Amino acid sequence: MKHRRLALAALAALVLTGCSGSSSASEKGLDDPAKKDIAMRLVSSAENSTLDWKAQYAYVEDIGDGRGYTAGIIGFCSGTGDLLRVVERYTAKRPGNALQEFLPALRAVNGSDSHEGLGEAFTDAWAKAAKDAAFRSAQDAERDSAYFDPAVERAEADGLSALGQFIYYDAYVMHGYADATGTVGFRTIRAQALAETDPPSEGGDEEEYLNAFLDARVAAIRKEPSHSDTSRVETAQRRFVREGKLQLETPLAWKVYGESFRIDGS
Repeated sequence: MKHRRLALAALAALVLTGCSGSSSASEKGLDDPAKKDIAMRLVSSAENSTLDWKAQYAYVEDIGDGRGYTAGIIGFCSGTGDLLRVVERYTAKRPGNALQEFLPALRAVNGSDSHEGLGEAFTDAWAKAAKDAAFRSAQDAERDSAYFDPAVERAEADGLSALGQFIYYDAYVMHGYADATGTVGFRTIRAQALAETDPPSEGGDEEEYLNAFLDARVAAIRKEPSHSDTSRVETAQRRFVREGKLQLETPLAWKVYGESFRIDGS
């Protein structure tokens, strides 16, 4: 009887951990440093047409999307408030910095595409500030607080893998959490996906759920004239889902806005 009980216990362990004996403990979420770096490179390919995301702290320009200046590692915008928060964070750490004088103007243009009180003096100061580790840290902190951390937390609660966590994060970056005038936010995109199928946390199939989320995101993108190109989804994230790269396993190859990219390594 003792041998039988041991055999039954071993069988139960196989059922719980899978035939290979592996477990989900070996899987890493997007907050793993290597996975987060992959996520940042993926975002940078869409936001800046390069995998070198660390070179984007100095980036700043008006891309004509109605959000004023777009700047930094994930495209903080003067018209949406997150660029303002970066400068406020920086000023709290480095009082008297060259960007501090633009805080009144940034507060005034928030919610619009205006450059009033900013212009070349502001863009030059932003680019120069990127040499300061405190400014880079301010961008990192705003990225994590407003986008990365809440996206990963929500994705984990929905039972999503590293790929799903990235898909949520990229949607946060591009659309923001809530709806705004002329835009559809992450909250609505997720709600539309949930209306179609259950997430893994509710017993649903992850690939089916992610495709439903991406369907809703494509519809959201097509409602924004400045973001009508859906290749960020269709020839990148959808491709990863189709290939079963749920852990963002490398190599990863994709296209976005007509350009091809690849990440090798493990």
